[in-house]
Amino acid sequence: MENAQLLELANKYGSPLYVYDTAKIASQYNRLTGAFNGVKNLKLNYAVKALSNINILKVLKNLGAGLDTVSHQEVQLGLTTGIDPKNIIYTPNGVSLQEIEEVAKLGVQINIDNLSILEQFGQKHPNIPVCVRINPHIMAGGNSKISVGHIDSKFGISIHQVPHIQRVVENTGMNINGIHMHTGSDILDIDTFLRASEILFDVAKQFKNIDFIDFGSGFKVPYKEGDISTDIEQLGVQLSERFNQFCKEYGKEITLMFEPGKFLVSEAGVFLAKVNVVKQTTSTVFAHVDSGFNHLVRPMMYDSYHRISNISNETGRDRYYSVVGYICETDTFGSNRRIAEISEEDILCFHNAGAYCFSMASNYNSRYLPAEVMVHEGKDYLIRKRQTIQDILHNQEIIDLKPSTKKASVSA
Repeated sequence: MENAQLLELANKYGSPLYVYDTAKIASQYNRLTGAFNGVKNLKLNYAVKALSNINILKVLKNLGAGLDTVSHQEVQLGLTTGIDPKNIIYTPNGVSLQEIEEVAKLGVQINIDNLSILEQFGQKHPNIPVCVRINPHIMAGGNSKISVGHIDSKFGISIHQVPHIQRVVENTGMNINGIHMHTGSDILDIDTFLRASEILFDVAKQFKNIDFIDFGSGFKVPYKEGDISTDIEQLGVQLSERFNQFCKEYGKEITLMFEPGKFLVSEAGVFLAKVNVVKQTTSTVFAHVDSGFNHLVRPMMYDSYHRISNISNETGRDRYYSVVGYICETDTFGSNRRIAEISEEDILCFHNAGAYCFSMASNYNSRYLPAEVMVHEGKDYLIRKRQTIQDILHNQEIIDLKPSTKKASVSA
């Protein structure tokens, strides 16, 4: 999307505003499927948590993707698109047996990540096939908060507990039809995937009736100009060869699965915010925008980098700014950034805002959630209205409290 088009959208729909380009989503999807075209059975399940607007889910469904979900609500969102429940995998963490049973009634693939629930579910529902999430004990990811496969992680069943899984299967008669892992996000080194895959292959061969192996995702995308990203094509060559070898040894053609989220939608999204105030202090020039970590929390939560450009003044002289928000706490999007000269009411563009941005937004400070726009085949569509005060009050019960007639006691 060109800057002129983004400015038109900001003028048309107001700010702050999320904008998503479905052409980029499609190109990323095709790139990933192309990298693994040497595998007979490949399935991509889009990680709904990255960006859950149902129109984005429809786009991915039409491309051929299934859905990777982590909550009952995400499953329900997916079903509203008309997707076949068999194309949804449900991978919660630490939820109740009751929630898993409710989701199982919907006919989706269940993925369980702890022995306690696995045993309880197997005892009550031995005829429902279940995938198990394995913790490979590999430290991977761009930040400790998004590294989920290490030995101290709350996610998955330890590789050292595989004999316990087998005992549960023997005692309950349940069917394990898939093996799953996810080591983390923003993984650059493909050797990490390959090392973890060997662990998963070793686990998988201990179960006789699996239909798929799910390798998770976590592919790194570029955030800066010249940034390095995961070499998907090379990973495709190496992992496809090893996967095909495993299928031959296993004696059965099974499905290779991934659950990409960020890889598919991160670069497809931008966040547009208007500059309210340019404030010069003794040492810093602040550009205050009409947003904060209530709309884009990743820089504050993960120290993540989002490139910021001034699309109102593309050719302006570069100066250094700290871009900050309007929340009553420190909400710095970027410090000492070199950006084309900023004036009040300029529109700033935050890049790589398609994944884990709107989906992590909140009403903190009672601020409204921003609108969302999707650009599809040359047309722009409003896919989420901007909130109003009625939305914030919607589920609040207003109680008629009459003034108290009692006088408050005053301590000496």
